[in-house]
Amino acid sequence: MATTTIILLCIAAFSAGLVDAIVGGGGLIQTPVGLILLPNLPVATVIGSLKIPAFSGTFFAAIQYIKKVKMKWKMLLTMMLLAFCAAFIGSKLLSMIHNDFMKPIVLIVLSLVAIYTYSKKNFGANTEKNLTPKREIFYGIIISIIIGFYDGFIGPGAGSFLVLAFITIVGFNFLHASAHAKMVNLATNFGSILFFLIKGTILWNIAIPMALCNAAGGFIGAKIAIKKGNSFIRIFFLLVVVGTLIRFGYDVFFKK
Repeated sequence: MATTTIILLCIAAFSAGLVDAIVGGGGLIQTPVGLILLPNLPVATVIGSLKIPAFSGTFFAAIQYIKKVKMKWKMLLTMMLLAFCAAFIGSKLLSMIHNDFMKPIVLIVLSLVAIYTYSKKNFGANTEKNLTPKREIFYGIIISIIIGFYDGFIGPGAGSFLVLAFITIVGFNFLHASAHAKMVNLATNFGSILFFLIKGTILWNIAIPMALCNAAGGFIGAKIAIKKGNSFIRIFFLLVVVGTLIRFGYDVFFKK
């Protein structure tokens, strides 16, 4: 493989790790670049290989969040286990059927998210829900199953959807939502990786250098998010949602 191709993939991986650590949505950068630069490879091979850097970036970002943000581990561990299983099933289903029929639905949802986030200036600024631990775990189960399956089946924007779910359903602020989303996203990535490992579709010669760059981006992105706080994360979240919206809009209306 050409050195130039690997360098470009590594730049995309670093950028994806940086964005993903703050609000999720790194797949919006990494996945299209991978598919463009590796057009002769099967899509499953490209997607499977990109899950390795996605996992590494999320891992190092999660470590930074754990050091600075108080985590609700009882809820998180339950969510991570379910998200892992759901992502594995989603990736298995992806290998059998095409996912284009879901893109118009995602497009509508993202449009509503962008409008709501922009119009509600205090969205994600503070926690307003006082849920019991049992209620938090119940909501966590629903979130992890749905978004875990989505991440394994489609992928782009899953991290942002997790952040959104933690804010709107559980009542976290942006910083705590991002921290908890990283842990669940770690489990979804691992679930997909396990499936692609079993299938034997991972190209380690691109996965390893990209993983190092994605990890560096994740490390830096998490530090920026923790330092800047909720207002910065809200703006970044909105930008990523709009970017994801444009991506899915292109897929729905223009891509053959």
